[in-house]
Amino acid sequence: MPGYELINNSEKKAVNEIFDNKELFYNGKRVKKFEKEFARYIGSKYAVAVSSGTAAIKIALKCLGIKAGDEVITQSFTFIATLEAIVDVGATPIVINVDDSLNMDVKELEKHITKKTKAIIPVHMLGVAAEMSKINKIAKKFKIPVVDDNCEALGAKWGKDKLGIQSDICTWSFDNGKTITTGEGGMITTNNKDLSMLFREYRDHGHQNNPKFPRGRDTHRIYGFNFRTTEINAAIGIEQLKKLNFIVRENKKRYNIYKKELLKIKHLKLRRIPKANIPLCDCIIFSIDDLNKIKKILIELSKKNIITKNVPDAIEWHFAKYWDHIFKEQKISKQQLETKFLKSSYYLERSIAIPIFVKEELKQTTKKARELSQIIKSFV
Repeated sequence: MPGYELINNSEKKAVNEIFDNKELFYNGKRVKKFEKEFARYIGSKYAVAVSSGTAAIKIALKCLGIKAGDEVITQSFTFIATLEAIVDVGATPIVINVDDSLNMDVKELEKHITKKTKAIIPVHMLGVAAEMSKINKIAKKFKIPVVDDNCEALGAKWGKDKLGIQSDICTWSFDNGKTITTGEGGMITTNNKDLSMLFREYRDHGHQNNPKFPRGRDTHRIYGFNFRTTEINAAIGIEQLKKLNFIVRENKKRYNIYKKELLKIKHLKLRRIPKANIPLCDCIIFSIDDLNKIKKILIELSKKNIITKNVPDAIEWHFAKYWDHIFKEQKISKQQLETKFLKSSYYLERSIAIPIFVKEELKQTTKKARELSQIIKSFV
């Protein structure tokens, strides 16, 4: 996810203006501008800037009234923050397997819905959408809100629309590894005005920012926390947002170079992408059924300094099989997690993700794609 690749003088100038004009205030004009422009890009009525993607998920759950005794369904392949937010509001994470799209297995979803289920969090991992039409259909049937974790797929589409406006709430991250970056930061989008107001209040200690009162005498209706973002983060975000169309376009060019080479290889499968989804293409993921061959390919990639992304290099932080510390209250052991997520393990352990860099010359990408192809062919 290449936002950090494109940090240059435009971000530096925007930040310097804050100091030059002595405008170092929270929730100032740049935050409001960033929210407005982000909402316009996504096609959402409301956007609320917060301190991180993790905070975005927690705020969404808190403002939906989710608490101890409630259950929230999500998927096994995600960043640990998704589950941390669920646990931090006191709810119980109900984690289901992924399928060959490496996102939520919709066939398992309905089986895990109970009277305690208060939200569903599909995660659009590494640029590819979960099966949103099917997930939303099930959620509607049971009248359960859907909170998208779209921290890794900004710029993807679902049909003609941007991915992220199909559900009740969508959460976004702008940390250093995301599509666009503000260093740290996040956003919550929704078309529900009442929820958007709650998000704003909760991120700011409950402040309603009532225009009839000075801040020190402001009104409130809920308690909150400090999940505000800063003018510096927002200034960087505004500049990064201008580069997003370029990122999406250049990602796709390089993705197609890899795809062309990999499709020539027998016994190799590319990650399944839902029909309605136009992915972000920030990486390309392929799989081979033979686990021993995958291990040999990874050793050779390491020798050639060809890096991977999350699968498998950071899998311990992106796969619930390793998170027995999260499930302590549920008294689920490591062995039980391994059994529970056998299906997910099958897909993830046989997959390799190759990152895409937008500043890399197309000739260099072509060279790397051919080198990758040759390595794979030598083992399959």
